[in-house]
Amino acid sequence: MQALSSDFGAPAKKSATKKVAASPYPAAKKAAAKAPVNPLIEKTPKNFGVGMDVQPQRDLSRYVKWPEYVRLQRQRRILNQRLKVPPTLNQFNYALDKNTATQLFKLANKYRPETRAEKKARLTEAAAQQVEKGQKAAGKKPVMVKYGLNHITALVEAKKASLVVIAADVDPIELVIWLPALCRKMGIPYVIVRGKALLGSIVHKKTATALAFTEVRDEDKKELADLLSAIKSNFTDKHADARRQWSVGVMGHKSQIKTAQRLKHAAKSL
Repeated sequence: MQALSSDFGAPAKKSATKKVAASPYPAAKKAAAKAPVNPLIEKTPKNFGVGMDVQPQRDLSRYVKWPEYVRLQRQRRILNQRLKVPPTLNQFNYALDKNTATQLFKLANKYRPETRAEKKARLTEAAAQQVEKGQKAAGKKPVMVKYGLNHITALVEAKKASLVVIAADVDPIELVIWLPALCRKMGIPYVIVRGKALLGSIVHKKTATALAFTEVRDEDKKELADLLSAIKSNFTDKHADARRQWSVGVMGHKSQIKTAQRLKHAAKSL
């Protein structure tokens, strides 16, 4: 009891610092002066909530589920850039330049194969002449570019082709991978162009792997000779190394940055 009475009887210790209680109603801050508003211009803010205003156009290509063939062709393209490609495949990365390709397609369009309707009309006319004259009409087959891989191979082996045009984007590439070597062996000029669809449009098809010129009319012989000399300088001689060297793999942007950082640290440590 004495201990309890002594504790309660002791005076309370005073705190060193006194804190003033915060005011229950803080003083209102001085409002900033508002800029004058034009009463003629009415604000109409948009609400992009569900069912409200039309959403703005955004680049949604990252969120699109592309078809499988699109994904495969993009992955194949990236792989061809990353990997070291052997010389036989590497030569298909170097196609004819645009100006010379324009001359080539301009000449090829003059020798487009006849359509079924044109062929039928020609044969009907020849048959009518044969009936009238009583003898076989001496009509020559029109000069045209040849297409079809087996047909072109036979023409190259027989040395009847004067120029072979090969598409660079044939899939699978094994279909035409051997054709440049065969043309070089037989001494026939060839050229690789971008776009099997372009070759197909010349011969009334969706796509074509290769075309071959066998002969041209007399008025176009000079144009063909000029084209062959341009192909020799702009393609055959220019990309001769591509047929002998492996392609160097190109790394991605992130990998290039990391490699540059590693080389920088290695140089500092040395």
